[in-house]
Amino acid sequence: MVGRKYIIRVLVLIAAVLAFTAPAVSAQTLNLKVSFDEPQRPAPVGQKPAAVGAQKTPAPAWLTATKHSLVLLAIEHGTRLALDSKTRNELSGPFFRDYIDSVHIPRDWDDGDSVAVNYVGHPIHGAAAGYLYRDAAGVRGSGRFGLSTSYWATMGKSTAFIGAYSLQFEFGPVSEASIGNVGRHPATRGWVDHVVTPVMGFALMAAEDALDRYFVMCFEGHVDNRAARATIRTLFNPARLMANLAQGRSPWYRPDRPLGR
Repeated sequence: MVGRKYIIRVLVLIAAVLAFTAPAVSAQTLNLKVSFDEPQRPAPVGQKPAAVGAQKTPAPAWLTATKHSLVLLAIEHGTRLALDSKTRNELSGPFFRDYIDSVHIPRDWDDGDSVAVNYVGHPIHGAAAGYLYRDAAGVRGSGRFGLSTSYWATMGKSTAFIGAYSLQFEFGPVSEASIGNVGRHPATRGWVDHVVTPVMGFALMAAEDALDRYFVMCFEGHVDNRAARATIRTLFNPARLMANLAQGRSPWYRPDRPLGR
C-alpha cells in the first residue's frame, strides 16, 4: 500500500514545479486587450484577408486561470502544512483510504473552524481565484467597478470559477480532504466553506474593486510616493495581492496603471 507521506511528497513536488512554471504563461495571454464592445477592424487596403488575425490564438481564460490556481493552491497548502499541526499530524496512514473516508456530503453548517478562517480567510482565497479568472479573461473595462455590463458579466464568470476552485480545494485530489483529511471526522464536515467561499468571494471582489476605484485611486491622485502607493494597494486589496503572487507579479500590480506616474 502506498504510504501517505510518499504521496504528499509527490504532490508537494508537483505543486512546487507548477509554482515555478505556471507564471511563465506569456504576457500576451495574461494581458489581452480584446473587448467584446469593439468591432473587428477591416483589413487594410491591399492586404490579403489571410494575413488578418494571424496572431496566435490565446489560451481560454479558464485554462490560464487554472494554471495559476495551481500556484495559489501550492501557496495555501504550503501555509497549512507549515502552520497547522493538525494537518501535519494527519499525514501518516494509507493515503487513498483516508482520502476516500474524508469525502462526505455535509449535514451541518459549521465545520469546526474559527470565524476568522470561515468568514475572512475563505472569502479572500475565493476572491483571489476570481481575480485569476478575470485577469486571464482580459476583457477591457471588466476590472473597473461600476454598472457596465462587461464588469458584471465577467464577475459572474469569475464567481463560477471560484465555485470550481472551492470544490477542488475541499474535495479534489489536491485538497483539504487529501492533505490533512479534513472531513474524515464528523466535526470537520460542514456546508459553510462551500457556500461562503463563492458567495462572499464574489462580494469581496466587488468591495475591493470599489475600494480600488473610489479610495485607492483617489489616494494615488494626491500622493506621488511609490512606497505609500504600494502600501495602500496591498492593504486594501488582500485578495488581489494573493492573485498577483500566484501569477508571479508584485503584490501591488494593477493591469491598467503602473505604480509610478
